[in-house]
Amino acid sequence: MQKSSHPDAIYGRGSTANRTPTRFNLLSRTVDDDWRDEHIMVDGETPRLRTSVIEEHPKSIVTFNTSPDLPFDRSINAYRGCEHGCIYCYARPSHAFHDLSPGLDFESRLFAKPDAANLLRKTLSKAGYKPAPIAIGTNTDPYQPIERTYRITRQILEVMVETRHPIVITTKSAKVTEDIALLANLAKDDLTGVALSITTLDAKLARILEPRASTPMKRLEAVRELANTGIYVHVNIAPIIPAITDHEIESIAEAAAEYGARSISWIPIRLPHEVAPLFQDWLDLHFPDRAAKVMNIIRELRGGKNNDPAFFSRMQGTGAWAELIRTRVRIAKAKYALNKSKWNVRSDLFVAAANDRQLSLF
Repeated sequence: MQKSSHPDAIYGRGSTANRTPTRFNLLSRTVDDDWRDEHIMVDGETPRLRTSVIEEHPKSIVTFNTSPDLPFDRSINAYRGCEHGCIYCYARPSHAFHDLSPGLDFESRLFAKPDAANLLRKTLSKAGYKPAPIAIGTNTDPYQPIERTYRITRQILEVMVETRHPIVITTKSAKVTEDIALLANLAKDDLTGVALSITTLDAKLARILEPRASTPMKRLEAVRELANTGIYVHVNIAPIIPAITDHEIESIAEAAAEYGARSISWIPIRLPHEVAPLFQDWLDLHFPDRAAKVMNIIRELRGGKNNDPAFFSRMQGTGAWAELIRTRVRIAKAKYALNKSKWNVRSDLFVAAANDRQLSLF
């Protein structure tokens, strides 16, 4: 990873600073040596911000939803916060619930849930449980760097293999291939699919846009490796950022097809709550020449606001810009034979997990 050429950029981070959340009337935090919010210049350079992890022990791990514009009704998030540091991440505001900033805190003060697999097993052993695809990676990335240490996502996949339960994964990390044997085991029975999010093919842009995610080429190589193993691979061209990445729609679609993806989708950038000012800071730092233009187009996509939280339109945008992007994606799908409708995983092979009481009989 190379440093950004801009002197105010923080090495390996997407955010330029922390912004104290205001939605919950939270007090400003005390700055200390371990969790510092400000960076003192040392020998003319900003020191690297360390990543710290707190282990979290929730009582349950599967979250159910009734959102009408989501293709799943349950999900698992093994981690809170994400070290990838994608400046556009719509999950950043969730850190405010912990009296932490959606800025640098979100990408450096992480939470891990090491009991996730055991909690999942309890859910899947309940008599009344009805199987349906579980989505993983819907909030923060299941293959962010700390997965290599905690292996929580891998443990979840092991439970899926044991119970023949369907699971779909969204990630922007090539580390997903480290679990390719488990994924192939599920894929042979149509129990899984993997979506790789590819925002740009420009490695230099990716370095400042999503600094600790896998490079675009590594993601494409992961698409090929997964596809060659018989795993259904989908590419999310997401988020599409007007005047920053929108010119790459066709080239990403072409590359997705070349490397073995079977379908593509798109989502315009979403800027809920604190994400909007963080993204504005990022634009002012890296693209001052077009910052106003980018925000104006985003507002055109979002009904005159920075963000539109309404069901359906939040995922597609509205107006002329949204229709233009939709048309371009539709043409690219046809041109590169990417018209399949994502994965269609099955739920009829499920076998309830053995609970602790059952295991004690042996």
